[in-house]
Amino acid sequence: MEPEFSKAFSDQIRAAAAERRALRIRGGGTKDFYGNEARGELLDTRSCCGVVDYEPTELVITARCGTLLAELHEVLFKQGQFLPFEPPGFGPGATLGGCVAAGLSGPRRASAGALRDFILGARIVDGRGQLLAFGGQVMKNVAGYDVSRLLAGSLGTLGLILEVSLKVLPRPVSEQTLTLELPQAKALESMNRWAGLPLPISASAWRDGELSVRLSGAQSAIRAAAQKLAGETVAAAQAQQFWDGVREQTDAFFAADAPLWRLSLPSNAPVVDLPGAQLVEWGGALRWLKSGADAATVRAAAARAGGHAVLFRANEKPAGAFAPLPPELARLHRELKQTFDPAGILNPGRLYPEF
Repeated sequence: MEPEFSKAFSDQIRAAAAERRALRIRGGGTKDFYGNEARGELLDTRSCCGVVDYEPTELVITARCGTLLAELHEVLFKQGQFLPFEPPGFGPGATLGGCVAAGLSGPRRASAGALRDFILGARIVDGRGQLLAFGGQVMKNVAGYDVSRLLAGSLGTLGLILEVSLKVLPRPVSEQTLTLELPQAKALESMNRWAGLPLPISASAWRDGELSVRLSGAQSAIRAAAQKLAGETVAAAQAQQFWDGVREQTDAFFAADAPLWRLSLPSNAPVVDLPGAQLVEWGGALRWLKSGADAATVRAAAARAGGHAVLFRANEKPAGAFAPLPPELARLHRELKQTFDPAGILNPGRLYPEF
């Protein structure tokens, strides 16, 4: 039997669609800063919460959209498991629905995979008020067009996420963090060279002339890798604080008021010559930039390096949070929006102003 809140959400969306009235889907609100400004009448998802099913032996958990990320972490921790993509919460009120809708992954993403890689299935209410289900709860059910993974990073523009099934993994047996004093160019060269070696690197981050590398796995493998990398070992508590700070952006690097850019680049791209401070993650593939440079300058530099730039945090975003799409990609986005939300009422403009 369908839960009562599912029907309530469906009725609310159906009525809004009939009146062409915009809805602003929101859980804990910890990612309100991300993307373009949210518009419309509030649709609060926090009443739709709780773990629906969890099979530790199957490495799958299913939970509702309003479930707190902290609760999910606690349930998994008791079974020695975790979400390998290390999603940022950006606050204690972070929910699973917001986590999936934002599509963001943490420091372990380069080694474990992105959030979308761990979505097995989902249930949503689309812009017509219809209840739809995609995928399943085991990997073998994920075949053909994997629609559920479209939800990752959609910022609520395709539907209200009711429920998600995620693949989970056992927590690493052991971890160790090393630091090395290196300039950015040398750090990038080292990270790319290490990527071609059988090393248990689960995270990397460079800032202020220091490269931090996290090793995860069996103690014997970590010892051998630590000898090869020859860095300074960081105390476990200090290392945990550092990686949490990078993931949740509580590290001192993120404290200033300057606009924060997120540059997604090929890992072997050279140092990006832009004013401001940089923090490099994911073996060189993610570059955080604090800079007052204008949007056109930053995005042109990212494009020259073979990637793109997102204005992640800023008091104002006159040029939009996301870079304009090429015509073909824009057409695909419009068609997806039209298919899932023909009235255009769900989080309009949150991704791109035109839909």
